[in-house]
Amino acid sequence: MDSETGPEANRTGPASPAGTSARARGQAAGRLVPPHRPLLGALASDPRLPLWIGRAVLAAAAGIAVMIWQGWRLGVTAAALVAIADTVYRSRIASVQVTTAQRRTRRRLFLLRPAGYVALHRRAIPGSDSVIDHLVIGPAGVFALNSERWDRRLPVRNTSPAGVLYYGPFSQEERLAHATWESAQAAAHLSRALNQEIRVRPAMAIYGPRIPWTVASVDGVDVFGGRRVRKYFRRQKKASRGSRLDTRQIEGIRAGAARALPPAR
Repeated sequence: MDSETGPEANRTGPASPAGTSARARGQAAGRLVPPHRPLLGALASDPRLPLWIGRAVLAAAAGIAVMIWQGWRLGVTAAALVAIADTVYRSRIASVQVTTAQRRTRRRLFLLRPAGYVALHRRAIPGSDSVIDHLVIGPAGVFALNSERWDRRLPVRNTSPAGVLYYGPFSQEERLAHATWESAQAAAHLSRALNQEIRVRPAMAIYGPRIPWTVASVDGVDVFGGRRVRKYFRRQKKASRGSRLDTRQIEGIRAGAARALPPAR
């Protein structure tokens, strides 16, 4: 899942409607469907919606101006060119930002190989446009880890015991629900591929702002600073004594994941 900038570009979506919790939406993952999104349906909580609206406004403004000046044919052409230019510009910026956070996490995960961990990066979830940044498999189990880069100028808060994550004034409830959904999707595809139950734990590594805790479980998602990636997985290994995966099991799950979750394009 493409994950770096602020809430408007971090797959967060608008605030949840009253009476609907992220946990309830996360339970929908067991039915292999994305969390329920009312109002405008999927578009209402798609983080790209503000970008699309802004792009449409820019294109319309350019088209109307040129239409008044040179006629409707050139106006339509101008609107199309503005929309294309804006799309290319934003996609290039997003590509650089996403790669930065993911690359930093990849380096940290590579250093965990002696501890028995392996990772598959940028794995697509079949039947959706979602991407798991890092599928990590090791002695402590299987993890769907997302790398996020947020603006360091905004604080990150965890309102325990309610379990709500805030990035500045923006609730990350939808973002956490989506992370839960991704992990459930990965578990379902892996379980079918391997013909056995596989559990996948959602986790989120945040770069940029200071994270005032070591690891916090917020609505079922483990949230921690990007610098603590190695410490997080080493702690998970220690906590899993008595139920650790051995080398053969880890390799079997890795091979199954490579088949069930193809590389994102």
